[in-house]
Amino acid sequence: MTENPRANMTWAAQAEARRLVQRAAAAAMEKGTLPQGELPPFVVEIPADTSHGDFAVNAAMVSAKVFRMGPPKIAAALLEEMDFTGTCFHRAESAGPGFLNFFLTPDWFSDVLLGIGELGEDYGRTDYGKGQRVLVEFVSANPTGPMHMGNARGGAIGDTLAAALDAAGYSASREFYINDAGNQIDKFGLSLEARYLQLHKGEDAVPFPEDGYHGEDIAERAGEFAEIHGDAYVECDSAQRQKALVDYALPRNIQKLKDDLAVYRISFDTWYPESLLHRQGVVDMVVDKLTKNGLTYEQDGALWYRATAYGAEKDEVLIRQNGNATYFAADIAYHYDKLCTRGFSQAINIWGADHHGHVARLKGAMDAVGLSGDRLEIVLMQLVRLMKNGEPYRMSKRSGKSISLSDLLELVPVDAARFLFNMREPGSAMDFDLDLAVAQDSQNPVYYVQYAHARVCSIFKNLREEGVSPRACGSRELQLLNRPEERELTRQLARYPGEIIGAATRRDPACLTRYAVDVAGLFHKFYSVCRVKVEDEALMQARMHLCTCVGVTLRNLLALMKIDAPESM
Repeated sequence: MTENPRANMTWAAQAEARRLVQRAAAAAMEKGTLPQGELPPFVVEIPADTSHGDFAVNAAMVSAKVFRMGPPKIAAALLEEMDFTGTCFHRAESAGPGFLNFFLTPDWFSDVLLGIGELGEDYGRTDYGKGQRVLVEFVSANPTGPMHMGNARGGAIGDTLAAALDAAGYSASREFYINDAGNQIDKFGLSLEARYLQLHKGEDAVPFPEDGYHGEDIAERAGEFAEIHGDAYVECDSAQRQKALVDYALPRNIQKLKDDLAVYRISFDTWYPESLLHRQGVVDMVVDKLTKNGLTYEQDGALWYRATAYGAEKDEVLIRQNGNATYFAADIAYHYDKLCTRGFSQAINIWGADHHGHVARLKGAMDAVGLSGDRLEIVLMQLVRLMKNGEPYRMSKRSGKSISLSDLLELVPVDAARFLFNMREPGSAMDFDLDLAVAQDSQNPVYYVQYAHARVCSIFKNLREEGVSPRACGSRELQLLNRPEERELTRQLARYPGEIIGAATRRDPACLTRYAVDVAGLFHKFYSVCRVKVEDEALMQARMHLCTCVGVTLRNLLALMKIDAPESM
C-alpha cells in the first residue's frame, strides 16, 4: 500500500530542503560560482525560533573547508541557484554566520491539517521500519517474588517502545523471559520448604536459609500449599517436597505477574520459559558450537568460554562442576534462539543499570556463535526513587518492605504511572513523585495533556449546543489560520510522525511524553488567544478543523502509550 504523501509532512519538508541545497550546489559548481568538490553531510533542523525561518540548514558552514570560501559567500552562491517552483518553500535567506533559513508556503500548513483529517486514527503511523521484525524483551521479573519499581519503570518504557516501533512501521513483538530454571528456582524451593516445615514444626525447629527469599509471598504460598496438602509432605524426601512446592507456587506466581501487568495494561506476545531452552537442547547446542569454534576449555572440572577473545575482561563458566549450565550459558542460548532460530532482525532488551557489565559479554557471545552482536541492543535503565512529601518513600503498608508494582498501582492511577515513568530517558535516574502523580492540576503532566484533549471535546460540545457543526474545510479556508499561535500549533502537530520514529530508533519513549506536553501547551496557548466561535464562518470552521487535528493527535498519542483520553475532566 502506498503511504499517504501527507503522512509525515515535516520529514517531507526536510527532505525537500536537502534536495534544494544539493541541486543548488551542483548548479553552482557547474556555473563556477562554487569550486568543484563534494558537498559534506549537513543538517536540516527546526530552529528554536521559527520566526526567522521554518527550517535552518548549515550546509554553507560545513562546506567552508571543502570550497575554501567563507560560509556567507557559499550561502549566497547556493541561494542564487535555488528554484522553489513546485516545492513546499516560497523562499530562503542567509542568516548569521552562513545558515540558510527556509520558509514554508501556506499550502504546507493547510496540507498538514488536511492530512491529519484524512488519516484520522492512522495519523502518526508510517512505513519507516519496512516491516523489520524486532523483539522487545522487558520486565522479565524473577517469578520467585513480586515486581518492584524497576519493573514498573521497565514495563512502561518497554511497552511504549514496542508501540512506537509498531507505529513506525516495524513488526515489534513483546516478550517476557521467565527465569524458571537454575539457582533462583533452587533457592525458591528451599525457601518454600523452610516456610512449609516451619508451619508444622515451628520456626525454631527449622532454620531458614541465609540466602533464601524472605518475602511475605513465600510464606503465603507455603501456607496455601499446607491448606491443600496438610502435613502430607512433612516426612517425605526433601527433593520431592521442594518439587511439589515449586510446582504449586511457581505457576501461581507467574499468573500473579500476568495479572499485575494486565492492570498495568501490558500484554506480552510471548512468555518464554528458560526451562524450554534446556528441554529443547538449545543450551547444549550453543555450548557445542562454541566448543567446535575452539572457544571453550576445561578448568577445575568446569567448562569455560573464552570471553576475553571477544573483548570481555574475563572468561566465563558455561558448565559448572556439577554438570549444570550457568545462567550465562542459558542467556547465550536464549539470544541465539531470538536472532537465529526465530529470525528476529533485532533484539532489544530493557535491563536495569546493574546489568551493565553483562552487556559486552553477551554481545561478544553473539559474535562468537556466528551472529552479529550489533543485532542485540541493550537499553540500560537507571533506578527509580519514590518520593512523597519531598522525602524518599520506601515502605509498603502490606509487607513493610519495598513497594511492589501492585502496591504502586493502589497508590496512583495507571495513566499517571505509565506517563511519568516515560518522562525521563531510560539512562537517567528518576524520582517518582507520588504527590504529583495523584494531583489533578496543570503541575501533573499527564493531567495537563488529558485536560487539553478534554478541552477540545468541550469546545465541540459547546458549539453543538449553539447549533454549530463542523464541516469539511478546503486548503484556502485553512490558510486563514495565519496567526503565530495557529501556525506554531500546526507546525507542532506535523512533527508527530517524526517523534514516533525518533522514539523507536533512539529507543527513547521519553520524547513522546515531552511532545505530548508541548502539544498541550501550544493548544492551551492557542485557546487563550484565538476564539473558535467567531463571526467569520470560514475562519470558525478552519479553527474547528485545527481543534479536530489536535484532538486526533493527542488521542492517537495517548492510545499509543495506553493512556486514557477523557472527553471531560
